[in-house]
Amino acid sequence: MDRREFLKTCGRCALFCAASEALVLLPADPALALRRQKGLLGSEPSPFFSALGDGSVRCELCPRACVIDKGERGWCRVRENRDGRLYSLAYGNPCAVNIDPIEKKPFFHVLPNSRSLSVATAGCNFECKFCQNWEISQARPDDTYNYDLPPAEVARLAKDLGCRSIASTYVEPTIFTEYMLAMGREARERGLLKVMHSDGFVNQGPLDELCGVLSAVCVDLKAFTEDFYREMCKGELAPVLETLKRLKANKVHTEIVNLIIPGKNDDPADILEMCRWIKAELGPDTPLHFSRFTPQYKLVGLPPTPLATLYAARDTALNTGLEFVYVGNVPGNPGENTYCPGCGAVLINRVGFRSTVLRLEKGRCTQCGRPIPGIWD
Repeated sequence: MDRREFLKTCGRCALFCAASEALVLLPADPALALRRQKGLLGSEPSPFFSALGDGSVRCELCPRACVIDKGERGWCRVRENRDGRLYSLAYGNPCAVNIDPIEKKPFFHVLPNSRSLSVATAGCNFECKFCQNWEISQARPDDTYNYDLPPAEVARLAKDLGCRSIASTYVEPTIFTEYMLAMGREARERGLLKVMHSDGFVNQGPLDELCGVLSAVCVDLKAFTEDFYREMCKGELAPVLETLKRLKANKVHTEIVNLIIPGKNDDPADILEMCRWIKAELGPDTPLHFSRFTPQYKLVGLPPTPLATLYAARDTALNTGLEFVYVGNVPGNPGENTYCPGCGAVLINRVGFRSTVLRLEKGRCTQCGRPIPGIWD
């Protein structure tokens, strides 16, 4: 292989790694190596259900409110009726474990340049046509290769690997709420943050419990119309908006991601309405990320998001009065940086997932003293 072919091969490998969530943790220290095997490794009784008297149960975790007969499972594939009781099949047996930069979640206002131990199980309560992790989100835990990883072991592993947080991500993490709650308690005992990246499709009761252990949440606000949610996700918008308001009420640091898909959710009027809602309901200092779509899963026929669309969306948000607006999946663009709303100074410079803190100390701009929302210490 000549030098040109070698570089082309390396480039293809790099692109694959960047685009793929090849979710395997392979630490150099053999003592930290994880073993995995195919199929269910455990289960846990769930408190989030009501018995219906005929042996069936109603799951109370998300707005789907699945009625599940004996021996059957709900929409998410990981909650099963066993003799009139609901069990989580996602407790302690994740199929995805990886070390990520916190910026990949994406969190731009949480411990810049730190590492996060990312954990996910099979299953999801949405069916997004553009999902980048569909191989696991649309699978059952019976069919994936899973790690035997109890909550205490997750926290120990994160600490030993030098991570400062544990992230529930890749699929919708509220489907394994019981596992998250236990991980959150273990994380707190070890001085780690517990964070999640969520679609926000969860009921108030479980969300309030999660708020007791979560330090930060990144919510996918996938669009601002019910039509999009029904057609593209088989979900609903209204419960997601309620989740965002509930997170604010519980004082959980929240960031929002909007993946702009050409011809699907890129209407400037809808983007303007969304930005106005965020400002009015959550506050102008809520970080908002506009991310570039790349063709995948059931939308491979669409083009990537034009850069002009992303930049126009950012301008709309800034003109609406939102103070921290980012452009994602376009490494090196100025929209990756954090700017002080007071004096305009660049507080954090970013290129991809790499952050350099320039003018931020103890949560304040060092140039004008303005406080900047986030978790910085």
